[in-house]
Amino acid sequence: MSQLARRRSRYGLTSRAHNTSEAGRAGPAGGLAAGRAAAQARAMAKLLSCVLGPRLYKIYRERDSERAPASVPETPTAVTAPHSSSWDTYYQPRALEKHADSILALASVFWSISYYSSPFAFFYLYRKGYLSLSKVVPFSHYAGTLLLLLAGVACLRGIGRWTNPQYRQFITILEATHRNQSSENKRQLAKYNFDFRSWPVDFHWEEPSSRKESRGGPSRRGVALLRPEPLHRGTADTLLNRVKKLPCQITSYLVAHTLGRRMLYPGSVYLLQKALMPVLLQGQARLVEECNGRRAKLLACDGNEIDTMFVDRRGTAEPQGQKLVICCEGNAGFYEVGCISTPLEAGYSVLGWNHPGFAGSTGVPFPQNEANAMDVVVQFAIHRLGFQPQDIIIYAWSIGGFTATWAAMSYPDVSAVILDASFDDLVPLALKVMPDSWKGLVTRTVRQHLNLNNAEQLCRYLGPVLLIRRTKDEIITTTVPEDIMSNRGNDLLLKLLQHRYPRVMAEEGLQVVRQWLEASSQLEEASIYSRWEVEEDWCLSVLRSYQAEHGPDFPWSVGEDMSADGRRQLALFLARKHLHNFEATHCTPLPAQNFQMPWHL
Repeated sequence: MSQLARRRSRYGLTSRAHNTSEAGRAGPAGGLAAGRAAAQARAMAKLLSCVLGPRLYKIYRERDSERAPASVPETPTAVTAPHSSSWDTYYQPRALEKHADSILALASVFWSISYYSSPFAFFYLYRKGYLSLSKVVPFSHYAGTLLLLLAGVACLRGIGRWTNPQYRQFITILEATHRNQSSENKRQLAKYNFDFRSWPVDFHWEEPSSRKESRGGPSRRGVALLRPEPLHRGTADTLLNRVKKLPCQITSYLVAHTLGRRMLYPGSVYLLQKALMPVLLQGQARLVEECNGRRAKLLACDGNEIDTMFVDRRGTAEPQGQKLVICCEGNAGFYEVGCISTPLEAGYSVLGWNHPGFAGSTGVPFPQNEANAMDVVVQFAIHRLGFQPQDIIIYAWSIGGFTATWAAMSYPDVSAVILDASFDDLVPLALKVMPDSWKGLVTRTVRQHLNLNNAEQLCRYLGPVLLIRRTKDEIITTTVPEDIMSNRGNDLLLKLLQHRYPRVMAEEGLQVVRQWLEASSQLEEASIYSRWEVEEDWCLSVLRSYQAEHGPDFPWSVGEDMSADGRRQLALFLARKHLHNFEATHCTPLPAQNFQMPWHL
């Protein structure tokens, strides 16, 4: 090789060595820059999650026996567990988040007030001439500026959350659960109480395989309801008649969707829920921390999300823990503070749920939505919680009797139905609180849009039923609380007995049961019962003999060839077995000792 070639070779080797040295020096620097960029991207993504994330209310404390290790491997199905031993159970927001939350909450309240008062505001502005284009344009500029300011406040709140390790850990667990709903992620998420709108769906109405294969099940339009008969039967439904009825139908629709629904279900009003929020949070904490309750979100066939709470007592020594009590709350009741406490104290497994539009549940509480919600709750109890229909008891208070009787009608194999302070039909109670001149409008509105036909649905159920009548009830009486005969629970009992035992509840039986219902004390009840010398053993033998010969299906023709005294005895016996009195007002909690299983042969 020539000297020039050797020089070129040495130069080439030197150049390659130089390039390799430069690349070696640039490699670590480039990797470090890429790492910093990735870290910044993750930080910005976390900041955005904090800005858009839900409000965190509380971090539940764990029992020592159930407390998991402080952390678990950071995998796609497991995230870091909250250190509840070192944090206070109530979430402690930083100052920036706290003040920003207060501003946004105040804006939300003002928005709710303006929404409810908007018809009066528009009428006033129209009368004053403020709805002209020259006045509306500047107002829209002010509104836009206010929205931008609120958006800035929301961003400041997100920054406050981002600087809080408690919230960052919570949002990490929430995002991991949305990506992968493993049992470990759900267990970690259940330690937090936050805005339920961000809770992942735990059960879908189409999840049971029988629903997918059946054509007769519920559709997205909703489950089947009993429809009221037309007000004018036999009238030809011509085009002219439809046009004549159109104004009345429009008026009924507007009344039902504005004033009517909110009067019937005041618990769906946002301002009331806002005022009750501290009480509801405290009730949830009690159910989770003291009763080991498990919260779940159910998706109904109409798209509404139903907030539920399940307390499992099957692992305890109490035998009634094998039974599940599904609780249906009143028109301003929530499972956090409602009738769920009665079966809990009695030792049963309990499943509570909130009406559509109440607390964590979405939607509005119209009868169709109520039935859709109850349907997915029962399906959840059977297919996810593992209870057989024969082990399920439906318990309802007040207006919850509608969904309870619908469930009993639609799931006839449930073990029993207990209705506390409930009624037979909504129309008489609606007429009680409205002017007499509105009778036609009220009746039409209820029948078309708010038809709570409890008695009609209950008569479709063949199982054991217990009615609890409040002797001082001020809500479901049509006159005054002292007039016990105006309590609509009486009508519910009479309609049930007349359907099941029409021969017994003929003229003599109906008359003596009315006398018994009119008694205002236990002494008067016993006096009427003894006056007719009711022989319970004889009544039981008659009913059992008929059941053995004809089967359990109602209606029964027992009493057809019986004397008037015999029918009276049977009527009083059956009334006493189906209705218990409780000396209290409508909203007094039912003691656990008064929660008894219905009588059955």
